Amino acid sequence: MTAGFDARLDRIGTDGNYLIVPMDHGITMGAVKGLKDIEGTIDAVTRGGADCVLTQKGIAPRVHPNTNGAGYVVHVNGSTTIGPDENDKRVTCTIEEAIRAGADAVSFHINVGSDYEPKQIEGLAELTGEAERFGIPVLAMAYARGPGIDSADPEALGHAVRLAEELGADVVKTGYSGDAESFQHVVESTRLPVVIAGGARGTDRATLEKVRGAVDAGGAGISMGRSIFQHDDPEAITRAVSAVIHEDASAEEAIEEAGLAVEA
Repeated sequence: MTAGFDARLDRIGTDGNYLIVPMDHGITMGAVKGLKDIEGTIDAVTRGGADCVLTQKGIAPRVHPNTNGAGYVVHVNGSTTIGPDENDKRVTCTIEEAIRAGADAVSFHINVGSDYEPKQIEGLAELTGEAERFGIPVLAMAYARGPGIDSADPEALGHAVRLAEELGADVVKTGYSGDAESFQHVVESTRLPVVIAGGARGTDRATLEKVRGAVDAGGAGISMGRSIFQHDDPEAITRAVSAVIHEDASAEEAIEEAGLAVEA
């Protein structure tokens, strides 16, 4: 690896652990809560301790003035919830466009087991080859999704993260299997740092217990969108998640440290 690659990878994490806040949902779901004033949300989550934020390339001018020194990832494929099939992710950005947008890294979504897997395999393999030329880290969002596939099955998730490594990714994001014991198999399926997806919003306690379970299994952190940017206090929930990932706090300790209300 080059010095540039190492420097960029350092900018999107802390000591090999990652708190990524993806906010590319505007292309997928529209300008939902938390994304209309994306500038304010980025400022809040990076003040709360996010290592990096992630958007599509067109949002870059709204990102950079508000990151408080955090890293920036450009997502390079996408789809919409109102289109024919949300699993059919299409390329939206090249490596050179991402570099011009000021990216420290790029990310690519692949649905392993879906009808679109073959094309997405080709896309991820091409992306990692180009990224290596430019010294840009690649975050693969590798999900187990397709007909007859349980998206929380640790065997399927293990296959997805291994596929990401086989294709040359540097960090991999995938779904959570539901508990630390089963997720350990997923982590052991690759030598890449594994971060879990946040998924749909839950209670603060449930969110933090999920993060705690992933870390206990050997995971490297989380890439969490809606549970952070749609929270009533994005800065506080980010601070709590950061405490679990970067300070090895329990869910209870993180809630107290961040000053979050205790839920009934």
